[in-house]
Amino acid sequence: MDRTVDINGTRGFREILADRKGLLDEPRYEAQVHAIVAALVRCYRAGGKSLWFGNGGSAADAQHIAAEFTGRFLRERPALAAESLACNPSAVTAIGNDYGYERVFARQVEAFARPGDVVVGITTSGTSSNVVLALEAGKKAGAVTIAFTGNGGGKVAQIADHSLIGPDGYSAIIQEVHITMGHIICDLVEQELFLTP
Repeated sequence: MDRTVDINGTRGFREILADRKGLLDEPRYEAQVHAIVAALVRCYRAGGKSLWFGNGGSAADAQHIAAEFTGRFLRERPALAAESLACNPSAVTAIGNDYGYERVFARQVEAFARPGDVVVGITTSGTSSNVVLALEAGKKAGAVTIAFTGNGGGKVAQIADHSLIGPDGYSAIIQEVHITMGHIICDLVEQELFLTP
């Protein structure tokens, strides 16, 4: 389905809703999600942590999913170590000022990522330079790297150990897939860690 839009044209509720038709039906998501869940479960069983980051709406998604792990998703259970790297404005602005905005996440990954941790970069284009550099830093640190992306995957899908590749189209619909799959991942990780003998 063509999910491009003419931003100069007008569309009503039904046309906008039609952009979402079949959005979650692509069979590739199941395999992608299971690979990501397995990586997170291995990390948490070994006492590791996950680091999440992105720009704009993807930063909000990173913060949202990290909070689901640190707090809880559906079940009362022990806290899981997860952090969103866009949430410390002092770090983001200092690193951006001193090293350039391209390094705002990579520098934090260098500080916090350890072998076996999980580093998750979210970018709908797949080409955000600060996400690319942070995933590269994660690999260098020995972390498992995961990309949430869209539009064919972009550069991050070539770097990451595992990728959740959303649909082609504009950022909003890719983000809608990301947050839905993020919630499914949280649910499956909780089940695997706390309900599976």
